[in-house]
This record gives sequence, C-alpha cells and structure tokens, in this order.
Amino acid sequence: MAEAEPIPTPVNESEVGTRLPASPEGTALAYGSLVLMALLPIFYGAIRSVSCAKSKNPADMPETITSRDAARFPIIASCTLFGLYLFFKIFSQEYINLLLSMYFFILGILALSHTISPLMNRLFPANFPNKQYHLLFVQGSGDNKEEIVNYEFDTKDLVCLALSSVVGVWYMLKKHWIANNLFGLAFALNGVELLHLNNVSTGCILLGGLFVYDVFWVFGTNVMVTVAKSFEAPIKLVFPQDLLEKGLQANNFAMLGLGDIVIPGIFIALLLRFDLSLKKDSHTYFYTSFLAYIFGLGLTIFIMHTFKHAQPALLYLVPACIGFPLLVALVKGEIADMFRYEESPKEVPDKTSGSEKETEKKAL
Repeated sequence: MAEAEPIPTPVNESEVGTRLPASPEGTALAYGSLVLMALLPIFYGAIRSVSCAKSKNPADMPETITSRDAARFPIIASCTLFGLYLFFKIFSQEYINLLLSMYFFILGILALSHTISPLMNRLFPANFPNKQYHLLFVQGSGDNKEEIVNYEFDTKDLVCLALSSVVGVWYMLKKHWIANNLFGLAFALNGVELLHLNNVSTGCILLGGLFVYDVFWVFGTNVMVTVAKSFEAPIKLVFPQDLLEKGLQANNFAMLGLGDIVIPGIFIALLLRFDLSLKKDSHTYFYTSFLAYIFGLGLTIFIMHTFKHAQPALLYLVPACIGFPLLVALVKGEIADMFRYEESPKEVPDKTSGSEKETEKKAL
C-alpha cells in the first residue's frame, strides 16, 4: 500500500500545530525517491535470483512458492493483518512495537549483512586474512544425530555482520528513517532474491489474490492504514516530504509498503529467469514487466496525490505487471512457452561425508 499521510512521531503537543504542509518540490522529491528505492531491490534482487537459483549452498537456496502456497497466502496475510489490528486496539502500542523492534533488529542485521556481502567482497584487498568458520548444531548422538544449524561463513561475513549491527543499533536507538530504509531495502532485496515462484500461473494466482486482499483492506476498512501507521518496524520505505524545510529531522513522511515491492518483484524476477531459459540473448519480458511496474507505481502516486487518499498500490501494479508481459508474449507467439515454464524446488545437497558414504556402500 502506498500512503501519503505523515507517520506518527513522538512530538510535544505544542509542536503539533507547527507542522507545515509539504511543498510541491518536497512532495515530488519524496515520491521520486520512493519510486527509485522501490526499483533498486527489484532490479538487483531479480539479477541475484538467477545465481541463487543455480546455487548449491543450502544457505542460499531459494524458497519456492507453489500454486497451493499462492492460493493460501492472501488468507494467511488477512488473518495476520487483522490480528495485528486487534493487538494494537487492545494492548499498548508502545510495548508491541518494542517487541517488534527487537525481532526486526535481529532480522534486519542478518538481511542487511546478506545484502552487502557481495559488494563488500569486492572491496576487500586480495591479501585480506580471510578465515573459514563452520557453525554446526546437532541434536542427538550416534546414528540419531539430526542437524539443527549447519552454516558456513568466513571473516568477511563477520565484517558485514558488524557493519550491519551498527545500523541495527542506530535503528533501535533513534528509529531514524534512513536506518529504517536501509533495513527495508535489505528485506525487499532478499525477498525478491530468495522467494521464487515455480511458474507464471502461480504468479498470477498470488498477485490476483493479493490484488483482492489489498483493495478490500484499504477501501473496505481502515485496518490497513491503521496498522501501517501504528507498526513501527522497517516493513515500509519512507521518505520525508518536508526534507527541504527540516533536513534530516523531517517528520512528514510518504511511505510505500514492502509488499508492494516484493510481491510484484518476485514475479518480475521469474520473468527474467524465463527470458534466460529462452536462450535468445534478450530480456524482453523482464524489461517489459519492469517498465510496467514503473507505470503502475507512477499511476498509484498520481491517483493518491489527486484524491488525497491512501491507495492500494497492487490495484494498479497487478494489472500492469501481469497484463503487459502477457500482451507481449501473445504478440510474439510465446504465450504457451511462458505458461509451460516451470521451476522445480531443488533438494538440499547431501552433506554426508565421504567416509560415511563409503561405509554405507560397504554395508550394502
């Protein structure tokens, strides 16, 4: 959901009346920045999803969404959203947000560390003392051993984790909008990279279901807007409309929910992988859907600004992101190929050691 109303911030009662309306320049800067921030995780997340699909490392393997998952997702999302709405109505918003902040503090550090890792690896000098580590937790003993955690990392990963922790502490202490956006961008990029639709039909089911979900909860009730304003967690990208007047201390924010980035983003990433499967050295469907997303998001902002009311972004994004690529496929005669394209979830590689395998062979 895209929302142009200010996010509540702790201010004194005497300060409430001093909030100035956003200038046209400030509003244009805020909306333009939101569009740019939305495009970055989709573009780079889609590219990284290609190598993620080929990865044999269990830690980097994607989570595949099937048609059954897609059909259930809007129902689960609705129950979660309404549950949060009730929590905010019944319990103190301060304590709920404290718990959520601690939860997203940990998730945000891990997500940001994973996001910046490829960039940081390029910046490290060749002679950097990089040591390998292996974190392994098992349950039971002997033949009944069961792996709980099996994670390999190195010194470079620890440096990324330390840098991400600095951002995490900054977010916990100040709740600054820049720290919020760093975590939000990391969540969005990781979502596009690691969540894979198994085929185009599944994507249509997911986007269609969430289209109804978004429209109902924004236009039919005040639940979505209430939760979005009450939920102090990096689940949305924000940018101040009064940045030009107040600088980094601005507090009149426009916002865009991460769902409006990740959901269309995983569909766009699927079309990029479909492009590559055609082996035609072109990215027709990826660029078509990417431009369709820009069009849909721009239309959302235009309608929202014109009618001064929160808009369900998926109302405009879903028809654009599905309709434009399907129209291109129809014109090119590749509609059947598009719907035949299938991605199967990969099995986790067998981590049984060579000696254990040899023992098994002898036993047979």
